[in-house]
Amino acid sequence: MRQLDIAVIGSGIGGALIASLHKDKNLILFEKDHNLGGCASTFSRYGDNYNAGATTFVGYETGHVIKKMFDKIGFKPDLKQSYTAISTIQNNQVLDRIEDFETFLQALDTIYPHPNNRIFWSAIKKMDERFWKLKKLYFNRFSLQAWLKTFAFGVEALCTFGMQIFQSAKGFIHKTLPNISKEYLAFIDAQLLITLQSKHDGIPLLAMALGLAYPFHKVYYPNGGMGSLITALLEGVDVHNKEAITRIQLADGGYILHSTKSVYFAKKVVLNTNIYDSSKLFEDGAIKRYYDKFSFSDQSAFVVYAKVKSDQDLLHHYQIILDKQILNCISNSFFISISDTHDTKMSQDGYSVTISTHTKAFFWQTLSKEEYKKQKNATEAFILSKLQKHLPHIKVMRAFSATSKTFDRYIARLNCGGRALSFANILQMPPCNTPFRGLYNIGDTVFAGQGWPGVALGVSVLDQELTCNKS
Repeated sequence: MRQLDIAVIGSGIGGALIASLHKDKNLILFEKDHNLGGCASTFSRYGDNYNAGATTFVGYETGHVIKKMFDKIGFKPDLKQSYTAISTIQNNQVLDRIEDFETFLQALDTIYPHPNNRIFWSAIKKMDERFWKLKKLYFNRFSLQAWLKTFAFGVEALCTFGMQIFQSAKGFIHKTLPNISKEYLAFIDAQLLITLQSKHDGIPLLAMALGLAYPFHKVYYPNGGMGSLITALLEGVDVHNKEAITRIQLADGGYILHSTKSVYFAKKVVLNTNIYDSSKLFEDGAIKRYYDKFSFSDQSAFVVYAKVKSDQDLLHHYQIILDKQILNCISNSFFISISDTHDTKMSQDGYSVTISTHTKAFFWQTLSKEEYKKQKNATEAFILSKLQKHLPHIKVMRAFSATSKTFDRYIARLNCGGRALSFANILQMPPCNTPFRGLYNIGDTVFAGQGWPGVALGVSVLDQELTCNKS
């Protein structure tokens, strides 16, 4: 039985980052799939390469957690800046989300005119800037030290934001943008769905600020696909892909891990798995009960993958906002990631396109085989028809799609991210540590949440835990 200091299960953003930070340890990263990265992977089908999910990469700038981590690892990513973070299309009007605030505001006033636009968006931008300057970002439980550090973070946040920290997004919109148009509110909600998996209802103002402000940062496209970024990040890490961990036993001084290929003993285990599914890995009753208490988030994604050609140069990211809800989905918008024109891997024989929107996981699980195929094809056709209506210069060469069942098959998760942060669930948010010595979680279903910046914040907390608790 091979002895390990750390076993990392799952090669998503969180697993890749924490494994890279601790690659000097006796560590193995396990990944059940052939491709590395989970939702951030790149895969091949019929000779074409596709990104499993969206390709926005943000946070690689001075003072931000991702840049600090990459510098610590000694990793320089192969990136190309997306000077237009997202080009949004609604009612045949185009609004580009760009880094320059004044240019964005001028365009916003044309499409969504409101006398308080500057007040609203200035507040959003300022809150975001203040957040990323916080020095004590931390959230954990289950030990006195963790509670004290979490309390210190809360005090710093309260001193920084004052009473704003208790404001709701809905209340702030109502107060600052009174009589907001239906189309303008739909634009805001569509932006929030990308970053927070939630609309403005029920989330705090601070969460909305972080979700809306990310295009004011430098946004990048990873050359070679998001999976190439993960693979390069994991250089020097002992990676066992196509090896799934099927069972974990609690043992003296650590855990025994049973895989599809061997048996291992690890002093510490980091689960970069969906927290809602983690219970099934364990035999110990107390551990199973701990994970079972987190209620499943039924929100998932419907994704269309396509190879397209165009007589025009395409941007890296678009968002199309429709008047009505997408067939079999819970959103009226979809997000489009497009490979760079000069990406020799992703853009062979046309652009590689990933189109994602939100749906319910269980809807697809309950359909019969025949009805599943019918509804999947109908939703795919609906999205492609709207894509070509709003971007008529695009010609779709071939396409296929994925549902929660597809994701469960390849990356072992039905849902998309964790529960959106709200006033109702803030104290129930899963932390990176657990009540069990040497057992940790990382990824988008625990603190701090979605995308590279959110997951990296959780990794920064976990890194402190693994560094301080060396025994």
